[in-house]
Order: sequence, then C-alpha cells, then structure tokens
Amino acid sequence: MTPQQFIDAALWFPEAVETEPFGPGTLVYKVAGRMFALLSERNREGVPFVTLKCDPDLALELRAEFDAVFPGYHTDKRHWNSVLLDGTVPDDELLEMLRHSYQQVVARLRRADRERLLAVLGEDAPPLP
Repeated sequence: MTPQQFIDAALWFPEAVETEPFGPGTLVYKVAGRMFALLSERNREGVPFVTLKCDPDLALELRAEFDAVFPGYHTDKRHWNSVLLDGTVPDDELLEMLRHSYQQVVARLRRADRERLLAVLGEDAPPLP
C-alpha cells in the first residue's frame, strides 16, 4: 500500500480528520479529537510507516505474523503497532488493521458519539473492553 492509498483509506472513515500536530512529515488521523492512525514519511531506511491502535493480544499476534509490524514508534508499545509500508503486509490486512484501530478509538468515545459513528459504518456498538 502506498502512503496515498493509506491516506485515502484513513479519511474514508466517518468524521476522520487529518492533522499535523507534530509538524510537517507526520500526518495524524483523528476521530472526535482522538488519534487512530499516524503516517510518518520515513524510518531510518527511508520506508514510510503507519502507527495504529490495537488490542494488546492482537498486537502481539500481528508482530509474530509480519516482520513489518513492530511495537508502536513513540507510542504505548502495548496498545499501538507500527507497520512498514514496504509491501510485505497485504493491503487487505493493513486495511483491517486500520479499521480495528478506528473501532478501538470509537469504542472509548461517549455513548452518543460511539453509536452515531458506528451506525454510519453499519455496525453495532462493540462492548467496552
């Protein structure tokens, strides 16, 4: 997946907005003021990467399954994964990680906001963890 494809996918989600709170080169995607994705231009090897919120157990599974998935860069390593956009993680898997991240954030919003956003997605509100 290219960075532009990731941007398009992140902005597809209801009420998603793009911000640059850390300055140029790092795009942050938020819903209701809370971050659900971060796109960084490059790591040390020059490869762009994304950082996504994740259930802690699933985060460990994804790290074991994909070499391009590692503990979240400059985030809580338990709840965030970073993923290199080097083509080794299939696009459909990366899109599912993005959807999961969005859902993790929405699940913690006020009930009215959570129900409104999930209704747009056509989903029932997930139980709080």
